[in-house]
Amino acid sequence: MTLLDAARKVRDNAYAPYSRFKVGAALRTASGAVFSGCNVENAAYPEGTCAEAGAIAAMAAAGEREIAEIAVIADCPEPVPPCGGCRQKIAEFARPEVKVTLATLDGAERVMSVAELLPGAFLPAHLERG
Repeated sequence: MTLLDAARKVRDNAYAPYSRFKVGAALRTASGAVFSGCNVENAAYPEGTCAEAGAIAAMAAAGEREIAEIAVIADCPEPVPPCGGCRQKIAEFARPEVKVTLATLDGAERVMSVAELLPGAFLPAHLERG
């Protein structure tokens, strides 16, 4: 199963009764393990969880720490990018050259690197003191 297949499959489980905008994400770690997540909304609207954050949380819960590739899919006219917070979460666990595939249910795809997704990311090195 490809990452897009895994993202498409988990998207069906999204809980999006308010926006009706279901998103699925799947990532592969450096070890080859695949983790997926879907968006989960909440009546206290800003308190929901993004699909990318869910996949990253599942990865971390399993003890993995390095994203080797990630895919995100949604039913929209053009491939949808992750929100700003999820871009930062991805950058925390992925090297700048890691492949990010954004896709629609109709088959449109946009492929980019993490560095292209979030130029100027705030990274752990920024916390180091001289």
